[in-house]
Amino acid sequence: MTSSEKTEAAPTARAPSLLGELSAEFAGTMILILFGVGVVAQVTTTPDGGNGQYDSVAWSWGIGVMLGVYVAGRISGAHLNPAVTLAFALYDGFPWRKVAPFVLAQTLGAFVAALIVRVTYADFIRSVDPNLTDTQGIFSTLPGDPVSIPTAFLDQVVGTAILVFVIFALVHPRNKGPLSNMAPFMIGILVVGIGMAWGANAGYAINPARDFGPRLASWISGYDTAWVTPDGTPYWWLPIVAPLVGAVVGGGLFKLLIDRYIPAEEAPQEVGRV
Repeated sequence: MTSSEKTEAAPTARAPSLLGELSAEFAGTMILILFGVGVVAQVTTTPDGGNGQYDSVAWSWGIGVMLGVYVAGRISGAHLNPAVTLAFALYDGFPWRKVAPFVLAQTLGAFVAALIVRVTYADFIRSVDPNLTDTQGIFSTLPGDPVSIPTAFLDQVVGTAILVFVIFALVHPRNKGPLSNMAPFMIGILVVGIGMAWGANAGYAINPARDFGPRLASWISGYDTAWVTPDGTPYWWLPIVAPLVGAVVGGGLFKLLIDRYIPAEEAPQEVGRV
């Protein structure tokens, strides 16, 4: 058989079905949360520092993102974050008809992963917080003690804008981003950096699914105050709305400051695209 005949006989690669893409978003987000919420559970329930401190939290979240992107990237583009999905729809041609299904799959993946962490760490959680009043931060974000709601909102806008801006730079087909499938690794490093630089004000949710899915899981498993701050202020909405605003800002700034100046030279990328 000649090389041309072999080429003709080779099966044509098919684009993943929507179900396949949603399955990948679910699985990738679940991996992200298993590492992220898992490390917070470990650090929170072993307060002597024997099983990690803040640096291990930042690194484990970044590792979770990296591995989640490696899991889902080839199939769905590995958004793993409704804010990222919104940004790609607004600025990069991602189909709007897929936005709601992607967001649902991401949120379900985060919810299931948080339930797994909740059950697996149940004994440790009960040992340090029998009334389930002090360990809500394992599952969802809260503002720091002196931080006002407007400051927390701004913090989430800034953190998510940084996330989306740099992701756009890393995966842009003409921006000579990371080669040899290194983009997921660099996105993980990006999240580590955001955690180390922007974690104090409000816990760097930067991802509505990451916050809402685990928050819901904690509420149905006994955390009665899951939706509010310690002083009773409704807070659940902020890590949803502010990251979406930040995604619009970050994607828009990338288009304004970088995208229109990149030379017209193509290099294939998979992450972020379907």
